[in-house]
Amino acid sequence: MEILRTPEERFDDLVDYPYEPTYLEVPTSKGSTTRLRVAVVDEGPRDATVALLLHGEPSWGYLYRHLIPPLVAAGLRVVVPDLVGFGRSDKPAQRRDVTYAAMVAWMDEALFGQLGLDDVVLCCQDWGGLIGLRLLAAHPERFCGAVVANTGLPTGERAPTDAFLAWQHFSQTTEVLPIGALLQGGTTRTLTDAEVAAYDAPFPDERYKEVARQLPSLVPSSLEDPASADNLAAWEVLRRFEAPLLCAFSDADPITRGGNRIFEREVPGANGTPHRTLVGGGHFLQEDCPEELAQAVLDCLALR
Repeated sequence: MEILRTPEERFDDLVDYPYEPTYLEVPTSKGSTTRLRVAVVDEGPRDATVALLLHGEPSWGYLYRHLIPPLVAAGLRVVVPDLVGFGRSDKPAQRRDVTYAAMVAWMDEALFGQLGLDDVVLCCQDWGGLIGLRLLAAHPERFCGAVVANTGLPTGERAPTDAFLAWQHFSQTTEVLPIGALLQGGTTRTLTDAEVAAYDAPFPDERYKEVARQLPSLVPSSLEDPASADNLAAWEVLRRFEAPLLCAFSDADPITRGGNRIFEREVPGANGTPHRTLVGGGHFLQEDCPEELAQAVLDCLALR
């Protein structure tokens, strides 16, 4: 596997993100001696309940910068990894090396194999849910709750929305994937130039964006998809998950609108929890409604 690593100086002087990551190394595949470096911001007391904040596509841990301070102030250990291919984590240079199963396995090894996280409340959005909910299904005993925000766990049983298909087509056909502009396009407030630059920082050129281009093509769209069986199996675990699960979807995201219903209907832990719609939030609701999303995490924990 050819691996690219973003130069550290690309992350100098990030606005509102003073956190230094811990670096972990995970094997590229079972038994491989080749390693990928995974960056993890880890703040707060090590013996506290863990708030695991998982970003999606094509953002990175920077997306959660406004949630870290209030959650740490509430006494939580806040863990924010950069998915492989994003942020300060290493970036496979060939799309063929990136599968849904690999993305899950890399995070599983980093977060549970190495950090040994336990007593975890998950907060996940976009691909953070596609990966995070698989991790929850693999280790349900390690999770004390989950906040599901603008995400899902697709199995291929239902056709993708038109909005997702339009994004998928764009991601596979555009010559230049404009990361910062995409974040702005999925956010209702106007990002500053410095914030847009922070989202562009992990990607010095198009070679570094192969994972960002690959992920839209990996979302299961039929039962023949390679990830369909694994996601169907994960749903069977979710249908037995009794710890609190709280949906916090925004009202201005055409891609995931209505995706909360299946969780509220199918997951026992979602019964009676104070689900909410975050008003004025786009797809990247961490940018538009950070205080409300942080409160959702705290409200979920209060139900334990």
